[in-house]
Amino acid sequence: MSKFEAKPTAGKTFSFQSKLPKLPIPSLEETCNRYLRALKALQDEEEHERTKLAVKEFLENDGPIMQEKLKEYAKDKDSYIEEFWYESYLSHSDPVVLALNPFFVLENDPTPDRGGQLLRAASLIVSSLGFIHDLRAELLEPDTIRGVPLDMDQYTRLFGSSRIPTGKGCRMEVTPDSNHIVVLRRGQFYWFPVLDEDNRPLLTEREIVRNLQAIINDANTVSRKEVASNSVGVLSTENRKTWYKVRNMINSDKRNASCLEIIDKALFVVCLDDNADLKDNLPELCSNFLCGTYGLEEGVQVGTCVNRWYDKLQIIVCSDGAAGINFEHTGVDGHTVLRFAADIFTEGLMLLARSINPSAPTLFHAPLSPYAKSYKPPKGQSKPVTGQVIDTTPKKLDWKLTPELRVNIRFAETRISDLICQNDCQALEFKGYGKNFITSHGFSPDAFVQMAFQAAYFGLYGRIECVYEPAMTKSFLHGRTEAIRSTQPESVNFTKTFYSDASPSEKLAALRKACEHHSKLTKECSQGFGQDRHLYALYCLLQRQMASANSSSSDSDSRSSSPVSESAMSSLSNGHPRAQLPAIFTDPGWELLNTSILSTSNCGNPALRLFGFGPVAADGYGIGYIIKDEGLSVLISTSAAVHPQNTLQTRRFLDTLAGYLHDVRGMIIQLHRAANEPPKPFVDHTGVLRDSKTGRPIDGYDTESEDEEYGLPGYSFFGPAEVELLDSQRRNRQGSRRYANVGKVIQIAEY
Repeated sequence: MSKFEAKPTAGKTFSFQSKLPKLPIPSLEETCNRYLRALKALQDEEEHERTKLAVKEFLENDGPIMQEKLKEYAKDKDSYIEEFWYESYLSHSDPVVLALNPFFVLENDPTPDRGGQLLRAASLIVSSLGFIHDLRAELLEPDTIRGVPLDMDQYTRLFGSSRIPTGKGCRMEVTPDSNHIVVLRRGQFYWFPVLDEDNRPLLTEREIVRNLQAIINDANTVSRKEVASNSVGVLSTENRKTWYKVRNMINSDKRNASCLEIIDKALFVVCLDDNADLKDNLPELCSNFLCGTYGLEEGVQVGTCVNRWYDKLQIIVCSDGAAGINFEHTGVDGHTVLRFAADIFTEGLMLLARSINPSAPTLFHAPLSPYAKSYKPPKGQSKPVTGQVIDTTPKKLDWKLTPELRVNIRFAETRISDLICQNDCQALEFKGYGKNFITSHGFSPDAFVQMAFQAAYFGLYGRIECVYEPAMTKSFLHGRTEAIRSTQPESVNFTKTFYSDASPSEKLAALRKACEHHSKLTKECSQGFGQDRHLYALYCLLQRQMASANSSSSDSDSRSSSPVSESAMSSLSNGHPRAQLPAIFTDPGWELLNTSILSTSNCGNPALRLFGFGPVAADGYGIGYIIKDEGLSVLISTSAAVHPQNTLQTRRFLDTLAGYLHDVRGMIIQLHRAANEPPKPFVDHTGVLRDSKTGRPIDGYDTESEDEEYGLPGYSFFGPAEVELLDSQRRNRQGSRRYANVGKVIQIAEY
C-alpha cells in the first residue's frame, strides 16, 4: 500500500466540537427590522404598510412571549433551529428528485486513459473508502474557514444514511458501521463488502474494476422490457406517501425486506449509467445528474431515470466517464458534500501518481485490510487463514415482484418521465472573466454575481422578485444555513439604474453600493443574524402550541377577515395559546418572502465543473453557480408546468446573463482606462514630439478612438419613464456479514 506523508493525529476530526458556540437567537426587534427591509423592495407602499402593522402588532403582543419561549426551548438544545429544520425537510411529501436533491458534476479526469467509466468509478470508490476510513478513525482534518473551526456533525450522516418514508413524513436512518456499497446498472441492484470491521478497504482499485465489469456484463444480459418492469429504484422518485405504501408492500416479503435493508444500510450507491457520451452536451449532462434522462425505445423507458435511488448519497458515472454526485439533502449541506467531492477528486489524481511512483503521497491513511484477498503482510507477519478472508464477490439482489408491484414500478416510471419532460436544465460556462477580474476592481465575487442575476432577470422580465441565497452558519454547533434575501433596496436601485440612461460611472457606483450591502448582509447572516431561521423557529413553536390548544379545545379555529388580527381575541400571556396564527404569519408578505423565484447557491471548488438543483417555486429558477478564477459556471433549472416554452426561456435567461456580464465588464474597463489614462505626449521647443514620461522622441501620435464600444447591446431599451412604469409590475461493523448469503452470486474472473 502507499506510503503516508505523515502520521496523522487520531481524534482530531471532531476536536473542536465541544468548543463551538451555539447559534445565537437574535433580538426580536432586529429580526423584525431585517424582515421589513427584505420585503420593502418586493412590495408596493400599501402592501408594505399592512405588513408593518402586522409586525408592529407582533412586537407588541405575541412576539416577546414567543421569544422567551424560544429561549427556554433552546436551553437544552444544540441549536434552536435544528429540530424544526429536520421536521421541515422530513415532512416534505413531494418527490425528493428535482425538489430536494442537489447534484455536483465533477471535472473530467485529466488523464484520458483513465477517463473511462470503469476506471473512473473504481477510482472514486477507492477514494471514498479512504475518506470514510479517515472520518471514522477521526483522522480527517476538521473544516475551517479563515482559521475558524467549523461544525463537523454533518459528516456523521453522509455515509450509511437513508431517508425512509413513513405514514407521517419521513425519518432518517443512519448505520454508523456500514461496510458495503450498492451498485446500480440498468435498474439492477448489486452489492459487495468494501470495508472490514476497522474500516480498512477490502479491495484494490484493480479488484473493484473487475467487480464493476462483472456487474456490467450481468446487467447487460437483461432485456429492455425486464429492466422496465423490475427497476425498483424508480419507486424512490415517487410521492413520499405513495412510496411508503409501496415500500410496505415490498417489505411484506422476507427476501425483499433483506434487499431493502442492504440498500438502506449501504455506505452509498454507485450508479453505472448506460448512456451516450454526455461530456459535451451540457443540458443533457446536468439533467442526467439531477433527475436522470428520458428515452423511449419501442415504448419502453431506456433512460437513466430508472437507474437511481434518491434516498441515499449517489455517485453517478456515465458511460463516457463523466462523473458526479446526487445527494439526499436532509442531513447534509452542500459545503459538507463539496469537501467530500473535492477530496475524492484530488485523491483520484494521487492514485494515478502512486501507480507510477509507489512512494507518492496520499490524501488519506487507509491501509489495505489483512482480510483482503490481495493483502500481502509485512515481513515477519502471517496472512490470515483463507477462512478469514472476506468474500467481496458482487451479488445481485433478487427481488420477488408481484404483478401489483410491477404496476407500481410502471406508474412511478411514467410519473418521473413526466417530471423530466417538464424540467429544463441549461448551463453557461462563461469564459470572459472570473474572480480575478472582479476582485481586481474591488468587488466581492459573490455579490457581483448576485447582482448579475437580478439584473438579468429584470432585463428579461422587467420585474423585481424574491431572491434566496444560503449563508453557511457552520461556525456554530450543528450550524446549517441562514437565508440571505438578496433583493434589497440597494440592489433594486442598481438594477433600475443599470437599465436607464444613467452614465457608466453612475451605474457602477450603484453596483458597488449594492455589492457592499450584499457583502455586509452575507456576513451578518453567516454570524446567525438573519431573519428567516429566527422567524421560522417562532412560527414552528406557535404551530405546536396551536396544535396542542386545538386538540384540547372544542372551539372552532376561526380566522379574522383582516390581515391584522385582534390581539384581544386571545392572548399568549395567560398561558393559553391562541387558535390562530399572529398576523405576521398570515400577512401576504410572509408568503412573498418565502417564495423564492430565484433560488441561488454558490458552491465553488476546482474539482467541480457544474452544480445545480431544481427550482423551489413553480414559476421560478434554480440557479447553482461556481465562480472560477477566470470564468463562471451557471446551471439553471426551470419547470415547464408553468412555462411550456421553458427551454427557450431558460436559455434566454442565460444569454441575457452573459450579455450583462460582457456589458458591465466593458463599463468597468472603460472607466478604469479613463481614470488611469497616461498623459499625452508634448512637442518641445524644437518641434519634436516627445513621450511625457520619459522625454524620449516618438514618431507620431495615435489619435484613433478606442477599439471597442462599451454600450448595452440588446438590453438597454428601458428609458427612465419606462422604468418607473415597470415599478408597478410585482411580483453501516462487520456484523452486517449476516447479508453474506443474500443475493445471487454473479460470475467474475479470477484476480
